[in-house]
Amino acid sequence: MQAYFDNSATTRVFDSVRDIVVKTMTEDYANPSARHKKGMEAENYIRSARAVIARSLRVQEKEILFTSGGSESNNMALIGTALANRRAGCHIISSNIEHPSVYNTLGFLEEQGFEITYLPVNHAGRIDQAQLAQAVRPDTILVSVMYVNNEVGTVEPVEEISRIIRDKNPNTLFHVDAIQAYGKYEIRPKRQGIDLLSVSAHKLHGPKGVGFLYIDSRVKIRPLIYGGGQQQGLRSGTENVPGVAGMGAAVEEMFTDHQKKIDALYELKEYAEDRLSRLPGVTLNNPAGREGAPQIIRASFEGVKSEVLLHALEERGIYVSSGSACSSNHPGLSGTLKGVGVRPELLDCTLRFSFGLFNTKEEIDYAVQELETILPVLRRFYRK
Repeated sequence: MQAYFDNSATTRVFDSVRDIVVKTMTEDYANPSARHKKGMEAENYIRSARAVIARSLRVQEKEILFTSGGSESNNMALIGTALANRRAGCHIISSNIEHPSVYNTLGFLEEQGFEITYLPVNHAGRIDQAQLAQAVRPDTILVSVMYVNNEVGTVEPVEEISRIIRDKNPNTLFHVDAIQAYGKYEIRPKRQGIDLLSVSAHKLHGPKGVGFLYIDSRVKIRPLIYGGGQQQGLRSGTENVPGVAGMGAAVEEMFTDHQKKIDALYELKEYAEDRLSRLPGVTLNNPAGREGAPQIIRASFEGVKSEVLLHALEERGIYVSSGSACSSNHPGLSGTLKGVGVRPELLDCTLRFSFGLFNTKEEIDYAVQELETILPVLRRFYRK
């Protein structure tokens, strides 16, 4: 048996996604900018995907910008708005547990003369709202916060955060990295006060190499890629029709019977939490059940290095993660685990189990059964 529990890194695509990607690569493969009929057929896939995505967020279609994925969306949100709004100020606020595509982009902006305030998180994994209120200044042009933490599944109260920002400085823009949240939650940017929202398709059973950035129509933003003026001049270059079409199909399927799908994920998560917590020397570090995201469990295995256990499970066809797939040693990793109260001796003994819609309870039973066998063996050889 195989058990793939690394869905926060990437997911298996829906069959409908596979089919439309193949169709747009082998049949409807024309350039969407071409003026002939085949080009218009290709462009229709982009229009259809944009309409589906806009409908899922209750926003305007023109506010959806297609990108190559979450990292580009985050870069565009941060760099594009920072450069476009520099005259209004040079101060940006974020947290110290952000994804590398935010954390390292902020480092680049620091080199360009912007001042970055990094807020710590509490033991629940959330930023301190009082510290946020103190940090917002007249020259704060942007706040960037992750909706769902990719390491432990903590959910930030984005609507409350937006309210705090608006109360202190109504001109400050609010960017949300929703890469682990979109498809798992009902997100309404207009209602929640979100100005920019980053999404990646391959986290919700869509293809890799494609995502989108929601940009509120009132936001001033500069492009990162120049050329032929596609997508209203904000991102030049021939659109990735197969990727965009595949993402549209994934969004359509994900939001069909949406609550039923999310309930199924929570059922898997809670079942796994119960089974894992019964193992000796295992501590769960994620918000339990529905207090956190439906797809993420972070477990510490006392007396076993995470990399050793990861490969021992891999040999048995069980695939998990010891950290972010984008970086195994980025600054946010240890900060996240420390912030949620993981004991120092367990920081290097934690694994992430993340679930998708194709996982089953039988796979969880298999993983737990194998853990019961290998943990006592590995602990005998553990060296501090």
